[in-house]
Order: sequence, then structure tokens, then C-alpha cells
Amino acid sequence: MEAHALLKRQGFDVSSYGTGAHVKLPGPSLREPNVYDFGTPYKFMHDELRRKDPDLYKRNGILPMLKRNLGVKNAPQRWQDNAADGCFDVVMTFEEKVFDTVIEDLNNREQKMIRSVLIINLEVKDNHEEAATGAKLALDLCQDIESADCWEDAIDDIVVAFERQQKRKLLYTISFY
Repeated sequence: MEAHALLKRQGFDVSSYGTGAHVKLPGPSLREPNVYDFGTPYKFMHDELRRKDPDLYKRNGILPMLKRNLGVKNAPQRWQDNAADGCFDVVMTFEEKVFDTVIEDLNNREQKMIRSVLIINLEVKDNHEEAATGAKLALDLCQDIESADCWEDAIDDIVVAFERQQKRKLLYTISFY
């Protein structure tokens, strides 16, 4: 969501999704996460956690994160349920497992039209600091892709230059759906 918020502020047409069965937020212990269905409004999550233990969820950054998310969109959405949301030119993931899930899902979709989509994974640890860094890197990468006359022809060079400059390895593929 950090990347979604930054890309949106910079004028990109952006959507964001999760790929799991549920939305899981840290709870009082590793064995007690807070679990929500996709589509549950961020405001509901925020208000519920604020009622449960405001000090804990403020201290671990969950309440500020949910407040930020409220300014981006109403509720989390699930990737596998997004077919009606339209076509995507670029799909960016921040975890290899999610990258694999997106590729598998696109390959299993009914092909109504043949359209290419660039899928990129920029590995980012799931914490607030790394999310902010990853968002800036995602913005840089999206700007590089957008500035290319034809991203399909330039993507190998864009990725090599990005990896060299940022010292980060990217996974990427072009899929059709």
C-alpha cells in the first residue's frame, strides 16, 4: 500500500491487491493475528484494533498504516477476484511468492483478448521502513518503464540499469492474457 499511495500521488493509474485467502495483520502474538476478509473496510479494521488495544497497535505501526490505507482506498482487494477491474500494463509484486501467484493466475484466466502484461518482482521486507524504500524504488522503476518508447523492447535494458544502480535483483516476465 505504501507503493500504491506514492504512485497514486505521482499521477500513476494504480490498483493494489493481496493474494492470500484473508488479510492478516499482526496481533498480540504471532499465534494471534487479526484476520479479516478481503473487502473489509480499512476503517472497520482501524476502529476495531483501536478498541482492542490502542497502545499495542499504535506502537507496532498498524493503526497509522490503516489510517494511511484509508486515504488510498476503502478496503483491501484480492488479486484473484480482479478480472472485472480491467487490463493491466504492468503488475508489480514485492514478494516472490506473490509474483508466482500472479503469473499462475494470469495463465489460468480465460483469454478474452491477447494482451501483454509485464510482471515484475521487487523483493521488499514487510516492515514500514523497507516499504517506504521499496515504494521509492517502485516509483523510479515505473518512471523508467513509462519513459520508454516501447517497454517491450526496452525492458531488458531498463532492468539491467535498475539492478546495477539500486543493487537489487528483479524478477520479471511478460505474460499474455
